[in-house]
Amino acid sequence: MRAVLQRCARASVTVEGQVVGAIGEGIVALVGFLPTDDEKTMDYMLDKIIHLRIFEDAEGKMNLSLQDVGGQLLLVPNFTLYGDARKGRRPGYSTGAAPDVARGMFQQMVHQAEETGVVVQSGIFQAHMQVELVNDGPVTLLLDSERLF
Repeated sequence: MRAVLQRCARASVTVEGQVVGAIGEGIVALVGFLPTDDEKTMDYMLDKIIHLRIFEDAEGKMNLSLQDVGGQLLLVPNFTLYGDARKGRRPGYSTGAAPDVARGMFQQMVHQAEETGVVVQSGIFQAHMQVELVNDGPVTLLLDSERLF
């Protein structure tokens, strides 16, 4: 599983002109899945996302987590995170989970995130989404469950 995290002041996802998810201060997480990802993978990634200390404390040091600041989480499915552009000019997406598998994984991740007590909003799987955010910092991190980076 891969995720691109962006600390935000606010963010939203719009589908066909309708806002389907919106948050205030928190994290936007674009997430992509491998066919081998399982509940243990999601637990690891959610734990990382919720407990990463990327919010500033009273001294201005990034020392607080999403839970510490009462932040919100916007999960957005993004199969292009497994796009391979090393050869040619058209990325290949064969390493990512098939849509029917990834859909279930995304729904499970949203459910697991909601169980943490964090306010969670989400995009819509396989929809053409417009994601707007005010990146706070900017702070952007890459996570990979296989720890490739």
